[in-house]
Amino acid sequence: MRVPSLTPALAGVVLLAPAALHAPVAPHTPVAADPHRDRPVVRGEGAGAGADPPRERPGARRKGAGADADPPRQRPGARRKGAVAAADLLGRLGACHQISHGRYRTDAGRRATVPVCGTRNAVFWKADLDIDCDGRSTARCNHHTDPQFATMTTYQQSDGRSLNAATLPYIVVPAPSRIWNPRAYGVRGGSVAAVVYRGRVQYAVVGDTGPRDLIGEASYATARGLGIRADPDGGGAPSGVTYIVFRNSRVHPIEDRAAAAAAGARLARLFLTNR
Repeated sequence: MRVPSLTPALAGVVLLAPAALHAPVAPHTPVAADPHRDRPVVRGEGAGAGADPPRERPGARRKGAGADADPPRQRPGARRKGAVAAADLLGRLGACHQISHGRYRTDAGRRATVPVCGTRNAVFWKADLDIDCDGRSTARCNHHTDPQFATMTTYQQSDGRSLNAATLPYIVVPAPSRIWNPRAYGVRGGSVAAVVYRGRVQYAVVGDTGPRDLIGEASYATARGLGIRADPDGGGAPSGVTYIVFRNSRVHPIEDRAAAAAAGARLARLFLTNR
């Protein structure tokens, strides 16, 4: 069961400016940001200005589906030449150096068991995957296919419209709280992510925010790319999903799926080589 993401109108939280981290993060101790740290630049990747407000909605946690055209599914074992293997990414993460001050629930009513972990160049967590179908109304994401459908996403396309969950792979991060503030660790709208599940890697962007105490949610397109049942009403994966967000990265415009895939592949390769 999922709880709706946060709408800007009801949120009252101002996200902090992004920061970079130079040394491994000590457990339970947030690391000071280094605003002067350079990051790789790729075509289609850019920095945005201003704080991105979280959005808030009433209701229970949800995850969705939907678009006019389904993105292609990844075939198990199919990997392009030079692509980073899921096992290599997971092996590079190593043990969790917790950067969150507490832990998150995967669903309302469950125990808080999921910490956010940090490395020099990324943050990550391991959770379930609930389907987020919010944003533009399409044949697959609408009030009929998703009882908790909402027409807004925290972050919008370059034309001002909400994101299309059915075609754009994106993940949902918790709204800033005393547990963890994503922007303090270089995580914001458009940040590049790698989502890993059962040997598959799906590159995505940060596209929405959710409740302050819940974690583990991604768009219909992300689920489909990972071979997960992308039904907004009962689909998703109960566990075993790893979310890796590359710190201080950004794709602009946020809806540029090809740019996100290219940036994700490049940053994943750098992540394996940079210690």
